[in-house]
Amino acid sequence: MAGESLPESWRGVLEPVLAAPEARRLGGWLTAEEAAGKAIYPPRGERLAALALTPLETVRCVILGQDPYHGAGQAHGLAFSVRAGVPLPPSLVNIFKELAADCGVPVPRCGDLSPWARQGVLLLNNTLTVEAGKAGSHAGRGWDAITDACVAAVAARAEPSVFILWGSHARKKASRVRELARPSHHLVLSSPHPSPLSAHSGFFGSRPFSQTNAFLAANGRGTIDWRLE
Repeated sequence: MAGESLPESWRGVLEPVLAAPEARRLGGWLTAEEAAGKAIYPPRGERLAALALTPLETVRCVILGQDPYHGAGQAHGLAFSVRAGVPLPPSLVNIFKELAADCGVPVPRCGDLSPWARQGVLLLNNTLTVEAGKAGSHAGRGWDAITDACVAAVAARAEPSVFILWGSHARKKASRVRELARPSHHLVLSSPHPSPLSAHSGFFGSRPFSQTNAFLAANGRGTIDWRLE
């Protein structure tokens, strides 16, 4: 896809998908949208950042988001993450509250989740681009086939992994991937989304971080250091 470098470890999984007509239409449409002067987040070169930071063979946990943040300077290619110095979006504030309650760690002040990604946490949005100020504006444009292939590739691996599904969009994505429909050696954790609209309906108290580490440790895959500061 124009402006993006496909990480080597994901090449075998994604090259056939990217060669399909749907992905080609997506690339052409994004180019046309940018040519028309529309701001698209994250910028070119950062849209596959989740795959670049978390090679397929290192994945131990997948956290699925819906689409990137649509405010200027927020999205940088990792679901739920913002760079250092960027104010924390409300969903990320709630994620950090649950992290502190779950694991007893200080509430992070920095929203950059790159340290998680480098430990094998694939922070993957269902849709990898969005128009400025318009949440969900790129849904249904062709990203689904690409991100479905990523999730399916993790699910097909013999190594046990954890899939954290926050909200209905994440649950729908899992149901579309046959390998996840009847999970055997993986752990699937579902809860409401951390958005302020739904966090008090079951996200708070769901303890995804400690459950993930308990499962990984029990299966000989170590643990994730969720601390960010």
